[in-house]
Amino acid sequence: MWLQVSLFSLSGLLLSIQTQAQDQASLHRSNDPSGHCHYTFTVASPQESSCPGSNREMDGVLSRLTLLEALVSRLLAGVDKGTMTGVGANREEGLQEAYSQVTGERNQLQQDKERLNRQIQELQRRLAELSQEAESLRQKPCQQTLTSVGTQHENRPANGMYQSGVLLRICISLPDPAYDFGNSGYQEMKAEVTEFSASHVFHEGSRCGELVSVGDPVSHRKSDSITGKYGVWMQDPEPQGPQYTNNTVWRIDAVRRDVRHLFAYEDMDQFSRGFPMKVLVLPEPVESTGATVYRGSLYYQRRRSRTLIRYDLASEYLASRMDLPHAGFHGQHPYSWGGYTDIDLAVDEQGLWAIYSTSKARGAIVISQLNPESLEVKKTWETNIKKNTVANAFMVCGRLYTVASYTVPNTTINFAFDTATGVGQAVSVPFKNKYSYNSMVDYNHAQRKLYAWDNFHMVTYDIRLGRASHGRS
Repeated sequence: MWLQVSLFSLSGLLLSIQTQAQDQASLHRSNDPSGHCHYTFTVASPQESSCPGSNREMDGVLSRLTLLEALVSRLLAGVDKGTMTGVGANREEGLQEAYSQVTGERNQLQQDKERLNRQIQELQRRLAELSQEAESLRQKPCQQTLTSVGTQHENRPANGMYQSGVLLRICISLPDPAYDFGNSGYQEMKAEVTEFSASHVFHEGSRCGELVSVGDPVSHRKSDSITGKYGVWMQDPEPQGPQYTNNTVWRIDAVRRDVRHLFAYEDMDQFSRGFPMKVLVLPEPVESTGATVYRGSLYYQRRRSRTLIRYDLASEYLASRMDLPHAGFHGQHPYSWGGYTDIDLAVDEQGLWAIYSTSKARGAIVISQLNPESLEVKKTWETNIKKNTVANAFMVCGRLYTVASYTVPNTTINFAFDTATGVGQAVSVPFKNKYSYNSMVDYNHAQRKLYAWDNFHMVTYDIRLGRASHGRS
């Protein structure tokens, strides 16, 4: 642009000079000795009116300037056109990008539409199946539709054993045959629910029974410090929340004055490797190896007391506490190996139990079934076997079993007491103390295994149950 302005200015200047020269002066052109052209202004001479050829030279300069202006104008027009072409290209590129985005969104919407259509078709299919099932049930009287429904653990054992402690007997009263099942509005169905003890169903289906045999111990981990000489380890047979599952392993080392650390492992593999995912610090110290885990809570005896504590594992909060009436503690009525094992908490298919003794029972084993929420005693049984004459005890299907020795490699389970009949009897089921100092034995009904702590070693035993005796109700 500056080139065009300069040329226009030069052209104007020359025209102005030419006009003035006609009136006052003339423009002379001549070559110097070196051959360069010189232009000079002179006043008109009386002898010579003009320089020969000066007007023709001026016309030539003007012609060349005109041609140069035309060339510059064409050049500038080409620059402007190129600029507009660049703008147009950018605009076209932006439009192409927007078109691609709109096309992608359209394709995504089409996919969402197809997915929703598939979901609608699936819901319609399920609604049709439910309508057919309801029509089938409607043809039967309510008395004939009684159904036993049992909630099961998500990892149901291969033997088909129900894991819950309660079953429901349900009688469904269906609507009138003219009821519109296709209507998506609010619909109501009524059910009569009756609760009854799970033990009756277990025995009817032979899923629970008397202990027949105990397999060889399988070692999962060995403690690497003196504090692991004895302790307690377990898995929850009936976990309650997503934070901890039936795969979570819990461990407490019991050799120290103030036992408060509860180790949590993600699964058995991490437990065997010794990699805890969390360590919980308990609000009250633990006494010995009688703790257990059940329905998302740790149950244990407070040190130097008969106080029982329920510690909620998810909220890490002391949920309830209760004194076990008249129970001996801190060495008054332990198992034969000692260790202040006066109160031993246990879990089986029928719930939470306490195994202990009292002064009134004169050291004989007393069994109490506990409310898992409040820890209140629901019912109590007194046996005729002394607690300090047996090494350990556990509950299976409402029966107490005792281990004769904690050191003898090949010992026996020597006594059983049935809480359903109130009758105890001597038994002889082989049991192995592989590492010769078994300080804890507990039963897990979800895994159908015994868990034990044998001289630094954490082991499990598979068990086999036979048919329930005829004496049980």
